[in-house]
Parts: sequence; structure tokens; C-alpha cells
Amino acid sequence: MALDQTHTTLAAILSVLCLAGCVQAVPPDLLVALEAIDQDLIALRAPEAAPEEYRQFVRQWVSLKARVQLDDDLIRWPWEASDLENELRRLYITSERTVSQLHERQASQHRTAQAAVARLEEQLHAITSRVESIDGRILLGERVVQTDLLVKQARSFFEQKDFQRAMQAAVKADHALKAQASLLSQELGRYADAGRIAYWQTLAKQTIDWSRIHQSTAIVVSKADRELTLYKSGRKVLSYRVRLGFNGMLEKQFQGDGATPEGRYRVMDKRGQGQTQFYRALALDYPNAEDRRRFNYAKKSGRISPAKGIGGQSGRLASLLGREYPDDQTHRAR
Repeated sequence: MALDQTHTTLAAILSVLCLAGCVQAVPPDLLVALEAIDQDLIALRAPEAAPEEYRQFVRQWVSLKARVQLDDDLIRWPWEASDLENELRRLYITSERTVSQLHERQASQHRTAQAAVARLEEQLHAITSRVESIDGRILLGERVVQTDLLVKQARSFFEQKDFQRAMQAAVKADHALKAQASLLSQELGRYADAGRIAYWQTLAKQTIDWSRIHQSTAIVVSKADRELTLYKSGRKVLSYRVRLGFNGMLEKQFQGDGATPEGRYRVMDKRGQGQTQFYRALALDYPNAEDRRRFNYAKKSGRISPAKGIGGQSGRLASLLGREYPDDQTHRAR
């Protein structure tokens, strides 16, 4: 009886010693490290940024995790080699290298996207300020709003660390901004033309000189500044802001184009309530001989459709300057 108990005790001790000598087939910290690698790859958007590398990682990781769960692979002797552990370590090394490369790539994309979005925001601010200063919103229409949305979208993607989509939105916004700048330069570049500026300045000076010589009243309207100035006997009396037609910054070509005529005009009549859409208005002699000459030349050269008219005959364009309300200091040029 005592011998049997001794044998049982020895067997138990031997079993404990055997079990104590065995180790898990895979170190737990290696599995934890691979789980962390998996999370890092997701955080770095590896499925989109490195799809092939991520597919290989997932395929191997799923297969190796399944093997870890098999009974035969749970424990081993310390001196025994473990193919499973070796494969897991190789997967860890390869995947860690991918994570490092993605970190470097993401840092580079971050810098590139950050610079692109900041540059676009500056360009958008500049072109928006320019559009507002020259009343060009009508000319560009919804393009300004659409470009603003693209720039905001690029900023939003950047803040979400989705740098690829941020750059895609930035490229679209950049193309839109360039198109708008080109359109503004094409339509409104004459406001930077030295020859035209000199001509306008001469026209204004001649008008002021006429006011002084004839001891009379003259009005000078600057479309670029959207400002009306009243002169009496060559002296400036007052000035105030004016509103132009819906395409007022453009050069007048034909009836209905919304542009404001440019040139020297005479006040032919004063109109009161019931005679104009304004509270009061000054009727001008548009179109004059110079306007007709330019219009006919543009028609002959094909710049204006034969079906278009010069306008002004109905008196609609004659309401060039009109006060909308008795005490309103805002005037309209049409």
C-alpha cells in the first residue's frame, strides 16, 4: 500500500516536472505584437495604401492563428524547434518593415497634402477677394462656390489623415482655381492694361477740365473702384459707392449683356417717380456716335451676332445713374 502511494506520488511529481519543462508553441508576447501590427496597418490605411502587402499579411496571419489554436501546436519541449514560431517571427519582421515604410510614406503625404491645402486656401482667399473687389461673382457664377467646397473637402480629408483623397480634392480645386483665374484675366484683364488705364485717366481728366472751364457740373464714375464722384467747376464735391449692372465690370457690347457702357456721355434728362424704376434718375445719351461705331465694327468682325441690338433706344439704358430712395446714398450704374 505504501509502495503504491510512493509510486503514485513519484508519477505525479514526474508529470509536473515534465509539464514544467514544456513551453507554449508560440510565445504569447509574439502574438500580442502581431495583433498590434495588424492594428497599425489598419490605422495606416494599408488596405488602400499598400493593398498587396496587406493582403499577404492577412492571409498569412489568419492561417498562422488557426494553427496556433490546434492542440498539436500548443506546447513543446524547450530544445525543440518550432516552425510555427519561426513563421510568425518572419511575418512580424516583414510586417514591421511594411508599417515602417507606411509611416514614412504617410509622413511625406502629410507634408505634401498640408502644403497643397494651405496653398489652395491662400489662392482661394486671393481670388475670392479679387472677385469681390471687381464684382466678378456674376461672371464666375457657381464656380466660386464649387471651388470653395472642393477646398473645404480637401481640408476635411487632410484632417481625417486621408491624404490620398485630400490630394485628389486638392488637384480638382487647383484646376478649378486656375480656370477661374484664366477666365477673370481673359474677361477683366483689361483693368490691368496700361494703355486702357491711361485712356480712362485721360478721359476723367478731360471731363474734370471741362467742368472747370465751363464752370459746370460733371460726374465721373470709376467702374474699377465702383465709385461715383461729383465735380462742380472742376472741384470735387462728393463721392460715393455705386452698384453696376449684373455684368457691370465688362465692356458694353450689346443690349441685354448686363455690362456698363464706357465713355463720355451727356445728361439729356432728369426722371422722377413713375418715369424710372429708381426714385430719380439721369437719362444719358447712350448709345452715342462712338458707341455705334464700336458696335458696328464688332458686328462686321463677327464678335457680335447679327441678331443682337445695341440697345438704349427704349430708354432703359438711359437710366445710367439713378437714386433708389430719397435718402439713399447708393446709386446704380446700368
